[in-house]
Amino acid sequence: MRAVPDRGSATVWSVAAVAVLCLVFGGVLALGQAVVARHRAAGGADLAALAAADHWAEGGTAACDRADRVARAQGVRLVRCVLTGQVSDVTAASGREPFTAETRARAGPATPASPARPPLAPAQPPLTTPARPPLTTLALPPPASPAPRPPSALPTPAAVALPAAAP
Repeated sequence: MRAVPDRGSATVWSVAAVAVLCLVFGGVLALGQAVVARHRAAGGADLAALAAADHWAEGGTAACDRADRVARAQGVRLVRCVLTGQVSDVTAASGREPFTAETRARAGPATPASPARPPLAPAQPPLTTPARPPLTTLALPPPASPAPRPPSALPTPAAVALPAAAP
């Protein structure tokens, strides 16, 4: 009987593995493209909404024109712009098909907290620290004066040997 040769089977498996890796890599790139489009649209919508809210006094058309200019400068398309009082509501889109992302942003003045709103946490009594006894001063004896050194312990200039100068 003759054995069936397995020559070339590693090549087939290698080609299949490379094809699978290419597909996975392409999927990761597509996902990255979608995430970038989403972030770009969100940033452009936020800035366009702020621009429209900043120019609310000029009227809705002028404020939305400003929002459109800001959106185009960010590389996104302004899909919708509505100005209600001082509050702007903007929708912006970014990316190409099939990775188009649309995000919505609102901007306007901060509203002051109303006094009728209940507190977020129950009121707690203020923290108190226990009373401390007054500090007392301890009387320490004065430090003893150092004993004078005998003259023989101090080096004299004649006892220091210097190297001779070279001629």
